[in-house]
Amino acid sequence: MTTRTSTPAETVEPRPTVDPRPRERVRPVARTFLAVLWRDVFTTARRPASFLVQVIVQPLLLFFVFGKVLGEAGYTHHGFGATLLPGVMAFNALLVSLQNTAMPLIMDFSWSGEIEDRLLAPLPGPLVAVAKLVFGTLCGLFAGLVMAPLGFLVLDTTGWPLTAWPGVLLVLLLGSATGAGIGLALGTVVPPERISVTFSLVLAPLTFTGSVQYPWSSLGHLRWFQVISAANPLTYISEGLRAATLPHLRTIPLWTDTLVLLFALTVAAAIGIKGFMARAVG
Repeated sequence: MTTRTSTPAETVEPRPTVDPRPRERVRPVARTFLAVLWRDVFTTARRPASFLVQVIVQPLLLFFVFGKVLGEAGYTHHGFGATLLPGVMAFNALLVSLQNTAMPLIMDFSWSGEIEDRLLAPLPGPLVAVAKLVFGTLCGLFAGLVMAPLGFLVLDTTGWPLTAWPGVLLVLLLGSATGAGIGLALGTVVPPERISVTFSLVLAPLTFTGSVQYPWSSLGHLRWFQVISAANPLTYISEGLRAATLPHLRTIPLWTDTLVLLFALTVAAAIGIKGFMARAVG
């Protein structure tokens, strides 16, 4: 007679379960972030006339004066419009993103007090600052892109090939984000009563040392001014757009422009977010 020996049942280790709580936490934060961002977009869309005036008037005058008037007067050479267009696009992207980030922050912190409503939302404080930065970036990107068809029309320049547009979009995106980062820093670090003076001290040097009307390489005989221009992030937006659209022109390489803009964006955003949190807590 044979006997069967029973072996102990194999123990099956339970599979580790994925904790769903991080995902459940991320979704409401993402929805709140998009709602805060959409509020700024919706408010701007309700007054399109004032925003379009801010975006179009000044660059259009630059096109007309530098591209048309000075050209027909014989002060600029043929083809100058092709060099001017990327510079004006860069200038407009940086300026509009900076203004649409700094000015609302100044009003929110000082007069309207609207920033308190945003800080009460179920959203970490730094993300409220990031939402402001993203909104300013979108404004600057639109302001830069809308200059392309206007420049082609006013300056009588030919359009760019499709291969140039990935570089154009990359530089405009980084340049607009950098301008928004600078605006975030100015809007939170500078006291409201000094913002007008600060804007005058910041915008004029940014505008006239940013290689908007000329390539940076043409400043070789003015070495001191070339060095000053190299410290301006606007220079790398202008030169990056020229490197993408005018490959025959001697410009700062596109990869150099990209790295410098990434560095400038990181520094400006870090200062701006730190200043935002200091103002929000204080």
